[in-house]
Amino acid sequence: MFKKVLIANRGEIAVRVIRACRELGLKTVAVFSTADRTALHAQIADESVCIGGPATKDSYLNEQAIIAACEITGADAVHPGFGFLSENASFARNCRKCGITFIGPSPESIEMLGDKAAAKAAMKKAGVPVIPGSDGEIKSMDEAHAIAAEIGYPVMVKASAGGGGRGIRLVDSPDDLEAQITAAKQEALNFFGDDSIYIEKFIIDPKHIEFQILADTHGNVIHLGERDCSMQRRNQKVLEESPSTIMTPMLRDKMGKAAVAAAKVCGYYNAGTIEFLVDDKQNFYFMEMNTRIQVEHPITEFVTGVDLVKAQIKIAAGKQLPYSQEDIKLRGHSIECRINAENPDLNFRPSPGRINALHIPGGPGIRIDSSAYQGYTITPYYDSMIAKLIVYAPTREEAIAKMKWALAEFIVEGVDTNIDFQLSLIRDPVFESGKYDIGYLNRKVQK
Repeated sequence: MFKKVLIANRGEIAVRVIRACRELGLKTVAVFSTADRTALHAQIADESVCIGGPATKDSYLNEQAIIAACEITGADAVHPGFGFLSENASFARNCRKCGITFIGPSPESIEMLGDKAAAKAAMKKAGVPVIPGSDGEIKSMDEAHAIAAEIGYPVMVKASAGGGGRGIRLVDSPDDLEAQITAAKQEALNFFGDDSIYIEKFIIDPKHIEFQILADTHGNVIHLGERDCSMQRRNQKVLEESPSTIMTPMLRDKMGKAAVAAAKVCGYYNAGTIEFLVDDKQNFYFMEMNTRIQVEHPITEFVTGVDLVKAQIKIAAGKQLPYSQEDIKLRGHSIECRINAENPDLNFRPSPGRINALHIPGGPGIRIDSSAYQGYTITPYYDSMIAKLIVYAPTREEAIAKMKWALAEFIVEGVDTNIDFQLSLIRDPVFESGKYDIGYLNRKVQK
């Protein structure tokens, strides 16, 4: 096992990883930007190192500064969390060169799965259903028009190096194709430094279902059931739940086996998530694989009892998975609401500022993952998420009831939040029925 883990991230995920390390008896190192000097993760780690200015390129995306922080502090492993460098093959490879263990998959897996065309080819090889579309990067507008005409409109234009809902455009007709490709390429270049794009058939009104997998370095791969992430606004997840209301034992078995096959064909190890679209006839299609821990991992932890972050660390240390697929049982129901500093009435405008008062709900089956505290100032430089509110109960109906009062008890003063908006979602009859699809929230917000 490692002696000291550096967390190359910030916010609630950095705090989450620090806590997991402490339970494993590991020393921790936090890195922080000059804007995050008073951040919780920088205060609670055993050691903290300033790695640059507020801009992410100067700090949390600064590979050299992070590796230098490892060398200065003697950290022999890095946990990248999610976002930032978590799916950066170059960073994982540089950690390896410097004798630092990257707590995640191999750089080769990250590279392959980050290339949407290569990932799609691998899925076909593994027998995993894929969405019809281009086999690789679109090289010209003529090629784009030809492929879109072949698979039929509407189509999705997607950034090859994309993630987090960036670089995605819906195209309803040939007249809009070139403009949307140009917009997607520009956004992809801005966020990922790579403007390559590909085209896929747009599946109308699907569910967005993702499967959590764990794979060790000894060839053992299991899945831990599904999460329903269909409640999205502009391709950004807002609320997640597990299990999904559409799932049957037969469908879960088929999708779970496909997720395991997807990981195996890539030689994958550590935690990962295979994302699928499921249509109204329960046909499912591979979308992408996220080679990191997910924001919504706590709901899987609630329904399976498996600590995914501790599992990540143990796998990176060479340990075998202590459980088989037969050991994984989904029990009860869990829901996560992302609490953001934003104003839903002003087109979800971010609301940085000082938290003057904070009261978080508690009680059985309530979990708060957060780095916020009373007096903390939310800066304008990073993601606006204040906390993740997660509930667990024996049934979905009880989980919804618990989330209603938990949101009602959640008080944040000094900044605008989306708490009331989340409460409106939980009370929405369509959500309560479970019959919502990936486009439902966009339609609701536009009304």
